[in-house]
Amino acid sequence: MDEDRLKTQNWRSWGPYVSERAWGTVREDYSSNGDAWGFLTHDQARSKAYRWGEDGLAGICDRYQLLVFALAFWNGQDEILKERLFGVVPQQNNHGEDVREYYYYLDASPTHSYLKYLYKYPQAKFPYQQLIEESQRRGIEQPEFELLDTGIFDDNRYFDIFVEYAKADPEDICVRVELFNRGSEPAHLHVLPQLWFRNTWSWGDVPGPTPSIRNAKDPSGQACLIADDSTATPMSNLLTDYALGKRYLYAESGGQPLFTNNETHRERMYGCPDPTPFVKDAFHRYVINGDACVNPDEVGTKACVHYGNVTVPAGESVVIRLRLTDRPISDAIQGVDAVVKQRKSETDVFYDELHPPKASEDERLVQRQALAGMIWSKQFYYFDVNKWLEGDDSRAKPPASRHTIRNEHWKHLNSMRILSMPDKWEYPWFAAWDLAFQCIPLALVDPEFAKEQLWLLLFEQFQHPNGQIPAYEWEFSDLNPPVHAWAIWRVYNMDRIQSGRADREFLEKCFHKLLLNFTWWVNKVDAEGHNVFEGGFLGLDNITTFDRSTPPSDGSSLKQADATGWMGMYCLNLMRIALELAKENKTYVGLAIKFFEHYVYIGSAMKNMGGRDYELWSEEDGLFFDALCYPDGSYHRFRLRSLVSLIPLYAVERLEEVWTSEFPEFKANLDWFMRNRSHLTEACLSTSENAEGKVHLLSLVDAEQLRRIVEVLWDDAEFLSPYGLRSMSKHHQEHPFSFGDQTVKYDPAESTTWLKGGNSNWRGPIWFPTSFLMIESLRKLSKVYGESIRVPAEPDADRETMTLSEVAEGHANRLISLFTRDADGRRAIYGQRETMQHDPHWRDCLLFHEYFNAETGEGLGANHQTGWTGLVASLIDEWRR
Repeated sequence: MDEDRLKTQNWRSWGPYVSERAWGTVREDYSSNGDAWGFLTHDQARSKAYRWGEDGLAGICDRYQLLVFALAFWNGQDEILKERLFGVVPQQNNHGEDVREYYYYLDASPTHSYLKYLYKYPQAKFPYQQLIEESQRRGIEQPEFELLDTGIFDDNRYFDIFVEYAKADPEDICVRVELFNRGSEPAHLHVLPQLWFRNTWSWGDVPGPTPSIRNAKDPSGQACLIADDSTATPMSNLLTDYALGKRYLYAESGGQPLFTNNETHRERMYGCPDPTPFVKDAFHRYVINGDACVNPDEVGTKACVHYGNVTVPAGESVVIRLRLTDRPISDAIQGVDAVVKQRKSETDVFYDELHPPKASEDERLVQRQALAGMIWSKQFYYFDVNKWLEGDDSRAKPPASRHTIRNEHWKHLNSMRILSMPDKWEYPWFAAWDLAFQCIPLALVDPEFAKEQLWLLLFEQFQHPNGQIPAYEWEFSDLNPPVHAWAIWRVYNMDRIQSGRADREFLEKCFHKLLLNFTWWVNKVDAEGHNVFEGGFLGLDNITTFDRSTPPSDGSSLKQADATGWMGMYCLNLMRIALELAKENKTYVGLAIKFFEHYVYIGSAMKNMGGRDYELWSEEDGLFFDALCYPDGSYHRFRLRSLVSLIPLYAVERLEEVWTSEFPEFKANLDWFMRNRSHLTEACLSTSENAEGKVHLLSLVDAEQLRRIVEVLWDDAEFLSPYGLRSMSKHHQEHPFSFGDQTVKYDPAESTTWLKGGNSNWRGPIWFPTSFLMIESLRKLSKVYGESIRVPAEPDADRETMTLSEVAEGHANRLISLFTRDADGRRAIYGQRETMQHDPHWRDCLLFHEYFNAETGEGLGANHQTGWTGLVASLIDEWRR
């Protein structure tokens, strides 16, 4: 929007900031044992008012989620009103929690001026119990039991419900709900567009005054609800006053306004009397049971317009139009279609300009839906950890055990921010390393939002006073790989290229906080001061034989090749940022020198473990491995061929002398170090010449080591899958790795171990973040080595050898091919699900899974993990130019 580019209006004041799931989250868990899934279940969710945030279908809300709009449906057969998505929890499933619904983020503009969502709702009774019972029956070796497997979509007996939002202006939102009957007979559907206030008034010793929603009885015949927050106590913990004022929800005639309150149904939940008869689950009870439980005075804090028993002819559709605005509008519904059409057209133009010129039509579709998923996955993330630990009501303190379960040391964390979620159902909370990767594709469409996201985790109310960045809400103190500096440096450069302006203020303020985080890392995970790190599991949940987050009980320590590689990468990221800042402030040269030298010490240590007679590099295998070091000085090398063996390759940077000459002090120290500390630099620094002069390559591997690693990377018997980089070598399919009484084998699909929750697997499947970093590293290395390093091509290739650049391109193309149709019209992500492969109403609606079967490409894990699988949009952008 032109107005948005000029920053004269806030087009982002309303957005898709509503979670897909608030039940079963840590924030809503007030149990004595930390069982979030058991404390507030899906069945209870319709009856209990949430403390920290709302959920709904295709929901939107204002910046601070005071007022929420979302859809609810009932097919006449379902046991419950469909107000939120259903999924099985870890105790009910053979592979951890998982949503059991089909919904898609089809389109979105970065300003939310246009949004499109699809929900597929069966016409038969929804099989809640069957999904639970069959999932519990299946063993961990079996695939998950999905909703399609129940047969409920057979003969196309379902509704495709498309929800479109289009803003006439930042505060005037047109809504178009189109109900398609895909079946061969007429079908009936109840539609309930809902409007409600988040419950902000019930949590203290004394309940506060409430806002209200009333029936305006619009004379034109269209329904009109007026939401007014002027009677409620304003939010107290903001820097400035915030209030919505009146909001008007107009709806097409034919619906019946209903009213209740967003209050917990205490009788159902706790067996005690309700202060009001009008409670949160009233619409469910009214529509399904016929209970007289809605407010006849037509006022409350939750309301809807009930379109009862809408008949949708076979193969046809019915449209319901609404409008949510900040002012009275006569004939408000009349203009809805025109606004939707206009904003859709503008969004088409936006993406037409964004798509790279060499992308196919199918690749454009993949990129657009991936970016739509990134935009839809924003969420109002509200969490005051101190308030959660101590409780709201002095008369009902949380159990003392709450302070020993999780997050006791994060009382400073206080969020009322819009944050990018990994997946708003399975992971409806920010995760540090997920967010870093999320910001790369986000920067394609909204670099300002991407920069803001990266800064927020460094902001005082997030970053710990000791420097740690919070990991994720299940335990903020866990360790995620230190990729924040990499993401900041990359987004800074993406923004600089797109805008033509370098945002040094962003880079500088982030750099200062990264210094604290780096120091925390060094003090935390380099116990012996030898620059070899012991970082814990580092996000690779079950890649080894034991939980790497738990120190061994025998006094031994695990020296991690991946932790050390990550820290080498961190040093180089900070060195480059410091040099960039030194262009305007020479003070930063000293910090660039510091991080260069620290990198060299790490590189040397990887080859000579702190002066001992062993190293993380195995000359015999041509890979890096972890080493378990015992108190008596002996060690055991974990010859497990996994991403741990490859991550040291991520620590790579080029320094051209023609460029470093701009920094004489840095160049002088670099030259001095190479002359006087050659026994250190020879392990991780090499110099070559090209047409422009000398180039120093900072890499933890030399040319021969690199060649050996890349040979394994491009070997289909090792790490090369038909669809990208395996997270564990296929070598371990026939040669399992054992240590103690535990064995690890190549496992290309769902996890077959319950280590770290059982719903994640780094023992073979393809993961986008680690693959993306490998492609970047190979591209950097190829600029130094050119064609001098070659590896054998795959047997059926049209060439005998491949360069580093060609290997990088090969991995990128394989990742993209997960989503695009092959010669037979099939998408690898959908495996053998023939409905998704061929049905015209399914095949172009894409899911972006958490990880992928390394042999078939089938999507696994969370299925809306555009959080980092959205990186496919960046791959298309970079490899189709």
